[in-house]
Amino acid sequence: MTPIAPLITHFLREHLPVERGCSPHTCETYAFAYRLFFEFASRRLGLRPSQLNLEHLDATVVVEFLSHLEVERKNAVTTRNARLAAIKAFMRYVEYRVPSALAQVRQIHAIPKKRHDGVLIKHLSMNEIQAVLDAPSPQTRLGIRDRAMLHLCFAAGLRVSELVGLPLANLTLHPTPSIRVMGKGRRERCLPLWKETTGDLRSWLAVRGDVRVPELFVNAVGYTMTRAGFEYILAKHAAVAAQTCPSLKRRSVSPHQLRHSCAVLMLQATRDVRKVALWLGHADVRTTELYLRIDPTEKLEAVEAMLPPQLRRGRFKAPDALIASLTTL
Repeated sequence: MTPIAPLITHFLREHLPVERGCSPHTCETYAFAYRLFFEFASRRLGLRPSQLNLEHLDATVVVEFLSHLEVERKNAVTTRNARLAAIKAFMRYVEYRVPSALAQVRQIHAIPKKRHDGVLIKHLSMNEIQAVLDAPSPQTRLGIRDRAMLHLCFAAGLRVSELVGLPLANLTLHPTPSIRVMGKGRRERCLPLWKETTGDLRSWLAVRGDVRVPELFVNAVGYTMTRAGFEYILAKHAAVAAQTCPSLKRRSVSPHQLRHSCAVLMLQATRDVRKVALWLGHADVRTTELYLRIDPTEKLEAVEAMLPPQLRRGRFKAPDALIASLTTL
């Protein structure tokens, strides 16, 4: 029997951050998925998580865990597929270190992803974005910080991890205002800033003061802003903005919707999906193509470029009411 604890410990502490160069956020996401998986397996097998062996985690347990996520935890299919991807990543690591488990690993790799409806992503209109940006009070230090955070997140199309982890040293105000962002896969990109965004950042730097952390944005006590902290700030100001923008009422605004909104508006302005991909830091332009499904402009051009078929004209004659009622019977 092969204990699971040493394998998962080395995978999370050495393989992912050192050998693969994964970000701390990626490691935390994987660790959360494994915690859920091991807790489920321990309950099913009647063992403590530290007593689990690799041989216990076969394809049957994995399939039951995926069903547990959807049925009991009410997770979406996308979340279910993400947990499965995390398990398969660990099993790819295992097959090179425990060759005797190769058959077990291959059975887990054979578990397919579940297909799901490809719904349109949610984004905000420019009026809604403006209402959210105007919600923070410019008369207070935290209001100045919040407006700068919201403005930068939208204008640069940043992920939450990129925003809260942005070092002050990566902000350049002269001669051309810009930021250097370390995105997914350790891919760095440099983004210019709007004049209005730069103005909000200057206002924040004027009241930021001396803090003990290198990040640009800090919380009320001077420590690094967290993902949960920014989500709370956005939700608070979205509720205030809903008072002047009715379309925001009864709507949950997530940080990623700011990124989506930036992408949609940039696509409408540039009409070039490659530029949007570079701005967002997508490694594959196919990831960016999902925004084409939102923007009707491309479809309108296709409709206008085609000649509609010439249909024979005629006049509609309503059927007699008595005959129509008898026909339905």
